[in-house]
Amino acid sequence: MELILKYFPDLTPRQREQFAALWDLYADWNAKINVVSRKDFDQLYLRHVLHSLAIARVCTFAPGARILDVGCGGGFPSVPLAILFPEAHFLAADSIRKKITVVEGVARSLGLENLEARAVRVETLTERFDYVVSRAVTAMPEFVGWVWKLIEPGERGSLPNGILYLKGGDLAEELGRTGKRWYIYDIPRFFDEEFFETKKVVYTPKR
Repeated sequence: MELILKYFPDLTPRQREQFAALWDLYADWNAKINVVSRKDFDQLYLRHVLHSLAIARVCTFAPGARILDVGCGGGFPSVPLAILFPEAHFLAADSIRKKITVVEGVARSLGLENLEARAVRVETLTERFDYVVSRAVTAMPEFVGWVWKLIEPGERGSLPNGILYLKGGDLAEELGRTGKRWYIYDIPRFFDEEFFETKKVVYTPKR
């Protein structure tokens, strides 16, 4: 929890309470349904919570913004972002029902009324969103093919609407195959822990 306050010192008392509750909630759920790797659970705040919040260092979501988290797993990045942006609306989507059960349980315990979790294949969605977020679910050309039609042009945050994706390693070739213009933000610009050394937020706007 100290790690979150290091970079986000202006949290409200409610947000501090919600972030602090994540450890026990995920420990309880993980004992029943393994959604966070047991070998790195003790790094939950670094590898999952803070990593998710790197997106917030790149783009601030406006009140009323609609954000889709594709392949949310246990709720990353959507759960930390929903805590940080209580006036934005999040849909956490994953095709694996048991993962959605965890996200639903965590959101309910935290009182996150701005987060809906749904067991669905993202290709079948028909709603429109301002932003799509995700964390390394598939190769970028395939990912863009899934979600591009779901993004509404506009600007419901500090950047024009588009995709914000957490990814690591050398991305030039993979991003080049999408036919989109990408902006790459190295996470070590925001967080100084060694874990983030090769990690990035990649962004492309929907014009």
